[in-house]
Amino acid sequence: MNKFFTLALLAMFAAFFAACAGSNNTNAPNAPTTTVNTNQLTNTASTTNTNANAAHPADGDIPASVRAALPEAQTFSMQHKDIPAGTVSEIERATGARVTDRDHHAYLAFSTQGGGRRQVGAATVINAGGQELVIVYDSRDGMPVIREVRANAGSNLPGAFLDQFKRKDHDTPITFGNDIRAAGGVEEATARQVTAAIKGDVLAMQALYGSSHTH
Repeated sequence: MNKFFTLALLAMFAAFFAACAGSNNTNAPNAPTTTVNTNQLTNTASTTNTNANAAHPADGDIPASVRAALPEAQTFSMQHKDIPAGTVSEIERATGARVTDRDHHAYLAFSTQGGGRRQVGAATVINAGGQELVIVYDSRDGMPVIREVRANAGSNLPGAFLDQFKRKDHDTPITFGNDIRAAGGVEEATARQVTAAIKGDVLAMQALYGSSHTH
């Protein structure tokens, strides 16, 4: 009787340990694999959507200064892109200034008059030397070219200084002291900062929207 009871007890313990071992083998490999795959898929999808898709805000989100600079446009599309790492290095070498934010916004302007839809320009908004500026671009042979640089109301930047940037593109020298001067009584320190910021924006616009070409 005791022998039979002992054998039955041993058989019960063996079945219990086998069940525990099977439960551990089933759960252990699955949990980390699922977590890693989920995180990788989430991160990849998020990055792709952020970089590839342009933002299209409502009309009320377009700055009034951009609308005023492109009065011929009926609609706008805001493009939200990251400046490529190679272009960041190029900007820093060319301007001597550090790029602290790769996030770049551009406003593409379209006319819908005549039943069609055609682009009539683009604009960016930058801050430099304590001033907010709107840079208006045209396209020439696939290159963004500055049509004009506009200072917002209350700015002390004279037109004689800002007019020097007209028709500049990424192939055109934009160097303070040579191509750009502190005209119209603007302070030299401010003129240097504004020149560097505009040159950096021109290089970013070419990298993001310009056609590739040889020099």
